[in-house]
Amino acid sequence: MFDFNENNEVISGHMYRAILVGVSFGEDITASMEELDSLAEAAYVEVLGQMVQPRERPDKATYIGKGKVEELAEMCANMEANTVIFNNELSGMQLRNLEDALGVTVLDRTILILDIFAARATSSVGKLQVEYAQLRYRMPRLLGFGKSLSRTGGGIGTRGPGEKKLETDRRHIQSRMDEIKREIKETEVSRGVQRNKREKSEIPVVALVGYTNAGKSALMNRLLTRSEKEGKSVFEKDMLFATLDVSQRCIKLDSNREFILTDTVGFVSKLPHSLVEAFKSTLEEVLYADLLVQVVDVSSEDCEFNMQVTNSVLKEIGAGDIPMIVAFNKIDRRENKYDIPVTSRESISISAKYDINIDMLEEKICDIIFSNMRKASLLIPYNKGSISSYLCDKCSVAAMEYKDDGTYFEVELNPADYSRLTQYMVR
Repeated sequence: MFDFNENNEVISGHMYRAILVGVSFGEDITASMEELDSLAEAAYVEVLGQMVQPRERPDKATYIGKGKVEELAEMCANMEANTVIFNNELSGMQLRNLEDALGVTVLDRTILILDIFAARATSSVGKLQVEYAQLRYRMPRLLGFGKSLSRTGGGIGTRGPGEKKLETDRRHIQSRMDEIKREIKETEVSRGVQRNKREKSEIPVVALVGYTNAGKSALMNRLLTRSEKEGKSVFEKDMLFATLDVSQRCIKLDSNREFILTDTVGFVSKLPHSLVEAFKSTLEEVLYADLLVQVVDVSSEDCEFNMQVTNSVLKEIGAGDIPMIVAFNKIDRRENKYDIPVTSRESISISAKYDINIDMLEEKICDIIFSNMRKASLLIPYNKGSISSYLCDKCSVAAMEYKDDGTYFEVELNPADYSRLTQYMVR
């Protein structure tokens, strides 16, 4: 695992050499193991090999049973692995027993995801949310985490809360969790004020949602480029969880229409419940969106599964009924560009990287979020120049003509402006 600078670039550290372990309880875990491999890559872990075991139920002591533990210990010795990462969530006792038996660092999928989140969170609220999730995960595992909590440095599975003493007790952790809750609550108040301002301005909100690394940040940057706001671009990289913090940008179209575009944290299968809970205040930004754009990596063999995971998380946070457009991204990588998954939602195939069909996506977005716009003919007196300026700057003007008694406009107005400007309408 490496340490990162403020731009998420590797600056130092030592390589973790890992074996991945998955247990199947009658289901196909191929896709899940491939994703675990990608998660390990995102944490800069060198994956040496995999072990997959079918079982009817997990072993209480070691999850995989005594025989498999011996086989795994031999693999670690032969491959010179110093880390084992389980695709399943382990109890504190299982973590301790496995480390004692294997003599290497043992992590589970949740620890790995939490570590990636801790490395990538940049905003103060993002860091608080990750710390809360880490503490919540560690609380019932204090016994098994005895060694882990004593480790120092920025290694995988140790990044974050900074509790280094074995005698750290539940009361101390609970106290810190309560403190974090209060701090997050304060940030929610601030976001609520900003949200109220947006609602009063009648500017629609569009939220980008989807599986991690589907291209949400790339799409946001493409839309910013098209609206000549490249300087407002967000960080993007072809890796899982490249960005965690919510970003909001104003997109202004050629027609003077504008909307707030929100880029949210990506989803992943088996997303730790502690993370979902911790990030609810961030994810709840989605609830205030007028439209969701689900970005799907259509070049992925698991794109339909990824859509199911995204829809499941959206339903869990109460956003399942918000209008949605499905943007099948990375169409340039899809071998069969016509074999696109079927969805009951409005959909379009795009490439954020190569600006393919982005104009059509913008049109679809506008058709939905500006469906309440009303056409009006206005005659604005010359002594009301501020209104004329507002119409030119903020509204979609179809025609404008200077008359003897004022400026004539044919314009589209939102409901609030339509009501406010009734007295200037030409009947």
